Parts: sequence; structure tokens; C-alpha cells
Amino acid sequence: MIFYICDGTPENFFTAVFDAYNTSECMITSDKELQLSLGCATVSVQTDLKKCERVRRGLKKYDKHAEEDILAALRSFNTNKEQICFLYIKRLLAHKKPIRNAFSLPEVVDLDTILHQITYEIHRFTGFLRFKETANGTFYAPYSPDNDITDLLMPHFAARFRAPFIIHDVKRKIAGLFNGNEWIMTYVGDAEICLSESERAFESLWKKYYKSVNIKERPHEKQMKGYMPVRYWKFLPEKNG
Repeated sequence: MIFYICDGTPENFFTAVFDAYNTSECMITSDKELQLSLGCATVSVQTDLKKCERVRRGLKKYDKHAEEDILAALRSFNTNKEQICFLYIKRLLAHKKPIRNAFSLPEVVDLDTILHQITYEIHRFTGFLRFKETANGTFYAPYSPDNDITDLLMPHFAARFRAPFIIHDVKRKIAGLFNGNEWIMTYVGDAEICLSESERAFESLWKKYYKSVNIKERPHEKQMKGYMPVRYWKFLPEKNG
């Protein structure tokens, strides 16, 4: 078995697809914690834009939406995402026609599952994301999504906000910054945020309200977890302190 080790970028992945395409037993991965068995070999993939472009042209030739789907799937937290995309590409090029609705094929099911997870998480965070007003008037929303979706969320909130805001993925240490007119993505590392006095007052009032409507004798933990998984609670003021 040969493992093609990617750096996590789309260009590097498409280069790996080109290099691994005719290898009978291989796997493409960017998993940095990969455990290899005896007898396995590794290849560190070096990005080659010509190889990358040839793979992309092949995708567009047989399905104009395939590249978009692959790029979306590569955002997944699934450690097998590159291999799933690789097998899907091989199947598409073998069929020489769109296979997106051929759910009898395991490659199609696996890719569709990843895409559904990403789409669902984006939908959730359009409602779950909590913004806090900082001392300088910027609204700040920290979160820790399973998938790399910050730049996919930015257009939704940019269309609704008129004030500057920041969406901070604390897991990946990246953020989307909106100045009131346009937005960019940047690396931010850890952030220390000073909240405005009005924000502190609103949080205090919200906690009091939450406590007053919560009936201790009738807990609904299961229902609460169904509406909002526990992994999201750490960013909710009413569930902290």
C-alpha cells in the first residue's frame, strides 16, 4: 500500500490524484496522525499546477458540478475525505458521465454523505452563531465547527449585517472579517476580546431570563441536546456561568 501524503490544499490534492491514478493499492490523505502498518510506503506530494489543471479539466469534461462538489467535500473533518474524493473521481472518469445520482455506487454515497454533513452544519450555524458586541463596536462570534465552513458562512451574515463583525473559528485559528462593505479571511490565532458594557448587561439579563424560565423539576436535557448539540454549548452565555 502506498500512501500519498497531501498538505491539505486543493491543488496538492488534485496533484496527488494525478500521481496516484494508476496505482492499484494506494490512499490519499492529509491526516497528520496517520498510523502506518509494516510494508507501507509514503509519498510526499509536491504541488504541480499542470497536473492539477489536467485533473480539473477531466472533471469538468464529464460533470460540470463535480469540481465544486469535490472542493466542498475537502472541507470536511472526515479524515478519509481525500480518499473518498479520489475514489469518486476515479469512478466518474471511468463512467465518462455524471454519477451524482447513482446511489447504488458506494463512492457516490460516501461523497454525498460528506456533502450533506457540511451543508447541514452551515444551515445550523446560520441560526446557532452568537455575536457579542466588543468595546470598539465590532460584533464578534467565536465558534468551533466540525468542518471548515467560515468563508461559506460569511456571505450569509454579510448580507444581513451593516456593522463590522468577526466570525472566529477557534479550532482552525482563522476568521472572517467584515468591515461593513466587504469581507476577507485571515489567520488570527488566539484572540482576547473586551466586551462592551451594554453587551455585559445584555448577557447578564439573558442569563437571568434563562434561569427564570428553566424549571429544575422538569429538565429537558435530551430535547435540548436534540435542538443544539452539547459541543455548541460552550459558546452560549446561558450555558456558561
